[in-house]
Amino acid sequence: MGYNFFNIKEVSGVFDRKLNDFRASLGAAVCNGKSIPFADNDITYILKLQHDRLSKKGLEISYDIYSRDDNKNKFIAGSSWKDAHYESTVCFNQSGIKRKVKQNGRIKYKDDRKSVLYETITDVVNGIHPDNDTYCCPNCGAVSTVSGLQNGCSYCGTRFQMDDLFPKVTSYYFIDTFGMTKKEFLSGYLTSFVITLIAVYILGIIFSKGSGYYIGFTILSIFIAYFLYAYFLFMKMIVRVISSAGKMGTAGSRRKFETRMKKISPEFSYEYFTSKTLSLIKTAVFSENENELLFYKGGKLDPKMKDIIDMNYGGALGCKSIHEEGNFVTVETKAYFDVLYASNDKVFFKKQVFSATLKRRTDIPVNFNFSMTKIACPSCGASFDATKNKTCPYCGNKYEITTDDWALVELKYN
Repeated sequence: MGYNFFNIKEVSGVFDRKLNDFRASLGAAVCNGKSIPFADNDITYILKLQHDRLSKKGLEISYDIYSRDDNKNKFIAGSSWKDAHYESTVCFNQSGIKRKVKQNGRIKYKDDRKSVLYETITDVVNGIHPDNDTYCCPNCGAVSTVSGLQNGCSYCGTRFQMDDLFPKVTSYYFIDTFGMTKKEFLSGYLTSFVITLIAVYILGIIFSKGSGYYIGFTILSIFIAYFLYAYFLFMKMIVRVISSAGKMGTAGSRRKFETRMKKISPEFSYEYFTSKTLSLIKTAVFSENENELLFYKGGKLDPKMKDIIDMNYGGALGCKSIHEEGNFVTVETKAYFDVLYASNDKVFFKKQVFSATLKRRTDIPVNFNFSMTKIACPSCGASFDATKNKTCPYCGNKYEITTDDWALVELKYN
């Protein structure tokens, strides 16, 4: 993703605390429907939709996220971008995910995936205070201004400090990795050594070998086990590379798309677009009725998408085409996901490719703090839930999402 691994910068302070707290709270949000106060409203809404999907299907899921890093909970700062008020940074940590899906007490599916967890955290740019920017109260969800919340939410009365409101986590995803920590490598090698040693001793018993055989081959087993384990890892990598061959067609998408978009909006970031695309796809997939969503302007989704119970980013987002017309740009993307389906009393894993087409205006700068879940009507100023209302329930004016953000105009299986 364009990170400089030779200039590693560990995250510290309130950033580190919120990144780790988010990781620790994510399982409870998916499994039990609990909210994460410092998470972006869009994330909170997606997690609620996912929990509702699981409940409707009568499924229970345990979602244990653990650190694989030898340095435990340290996140590393990667790419960053900013606009007039906010700066966003992608931070990552080697994290594993243990999932177990149950129905009526019976285990339907379980796995343990070795991944890298990416979290985007957004903060206020030093010296530039977004007093008049709209912000959703973390306590009651009402729309106010940043300065208004610090003086006290006019709806619930809660008072906040800037540290309560920012920084906040605005996106997250997991990507499966080939990499191994030192602990994981040693654990795998030890298993290989024990198996090799048992095989050597069994052969010694079969062929009635003497003590010299056992001593010599016990020492030799150290090297044989290392070779066999290295060969196993190499073949495993080859298989995964072959299975991911289709993703190579996305190479060059970042450069092609970002070069073009920066001419339209200089603060544009491909990481931001990737996070936004993943968010819109997941919201549409997990929603009960996608046609109620303000940002979705396409047709009825494939019914199979209603069987999806979990989605993780597959590590590739390709840009198939970019079309500009007047003040609008339309982008057709190819998004790779690792998906869990629950259908016909079965839960199964599948690598899935989606074709997602997005559209937005080009004459209005990107607002990195925009939330699609709660907005203020530009006509009357009233606050309403934009995920279920395409028109303001107070004044009746239609809200045009492409004025502020990307709209999803088509979503289908590739």
